[in-house]
Amino acid sequence: MDGRGGSLRAIALSAYGPTLLGSTGAGAVSPIVAVSARELGASVGVASLLVAMMGVGQLLGDLPSGALAARIGERRALLVAAVVEAVGMLVAALAGGLVMLFVGVLVIGLAGSLFGLARQAYLTEAVPVAMRARALSTLGGVNRIGYFVGPFIGSLVIAAWGTESAYAVGGVASAAAFVLVLLAPDITGSAHRIEGDGKPLSVASVLLRHRHVLLTLGTGAMCVAGARAIREALVPLWAESVGFSPAQTSLVFGVAGALDMALFYPSGWLMDRYGRVAAAVPSMLVLGLGMALMPLATSLVAVTAAATVLGIGNGLGAGLIMTLGADASPAEGRSQFLGGWRLCADLGRAAGPLALSGLSAVMSLGSSAVVLGVGAVVGAGWLRIWVPRHDPTRVRDRDPATSGP
Repeated sequence: MDGRGGSLRAIALSAYGPTLLGSTGAGAVSPIVAVSARELGASVGVASLLVAMMGVGQLLGDLPSGALAARIGERRALLVAAVVEAVGMLVAALAGGLVMLFVGVLVIGLAGSLFGLARQAYLTEAVPVAMRARALSTLGGVNRIGYFVGPFIGSLVIAAWGTESAYAVGGVASAAAFVLVLLAPDITGSAHRIEGDGKPLSVASVLLRHRHVLLTLGTGAMCVAGARAIREALVPLWAESVGFSPAQTSLVFGVAGALDMALFYPSGWLMDRYGRVAAAVPSMLVLGLGMALMPLATSLVAVTAAATVLGIGNGLGAGLIMTLGADASPAEGRSQFLGGWRLCADLGRAAGPLALSGLSAVMSLGSSAVVLGVGAVVGAGWLRIWVPRHDPTRVRDRDPATSGP
């Protein structure tokens, strides 16, 4: 069946296989980066900075990734990303000092940016609009499954061969993703050849042409990414503040994460059936509610309940950022646009925990959570204004004369 023929099964191997492998490798590595740094003599502050380098790598890689994918195509970009990630894993595994480890983690982040952009562009090209949200939310769900499974595989190999072996798991996963992309059919090749005959547009020209979308809908994506990142920081911080042990904190996060992971396909179905607003606004409202409820929770059951509300809000928005970016992306200059789009989301992802940290410095953690919860509600209102203007599932419901840009 052709990739645009209407079945996710037709593209499962090409689109989701590499994602599962890549996220499993990344999931095996993510928990031990700080441990590796400490084993090499880093202080807690330096180890935290090193962990942040993966996100820095993604930020630095967003725009160049868009340019590269536009020049060589999404499939080749996936191949390059797999190779670069494997190299980063190897450098980190062999690191004899902190500088080498910094380089390895930064390269892994750069590869993750290219991998993520190429997969998003790949599915945007391959899947009909009527199935786009389900395809992209499934991509997000598969990514979460890999990150869930990866740490367990990593723990097994670490117990047998030491900390550095987790990077070997990541390297093997990257190599396997490369082979899978190489052998799987190219489901976007014809589309890329048709649109790629001329010289690719520059990233700057594409972003300038679509600056209104990036400043409006892109700001909404930034809010969503920020709220999700706040959730990941707030739950363990609050659990620690009320005296929970690390094991109890992990249990709370695990229960909330399981429900979050279970909602990825329903989220995509909701967006395809009732429009993107049907998931975007409730997701942000529920995230805001969960943040506001957290200061009221002091027992294990109550904190788990509040964390579960946050997990539901996160799950309702599975694939939302990628879907909104795909909807807004132009046919000409799509990869370049998605590089800018992903930069908006990654900036929000970085800003969320910084906002929590800054507010916590001047007020209590509970008050900070409430303030940020109100901010999430404001973000929901912003999405309600701008999402419908770019929603292809609702295009027939709009008056072209009044729909806005």
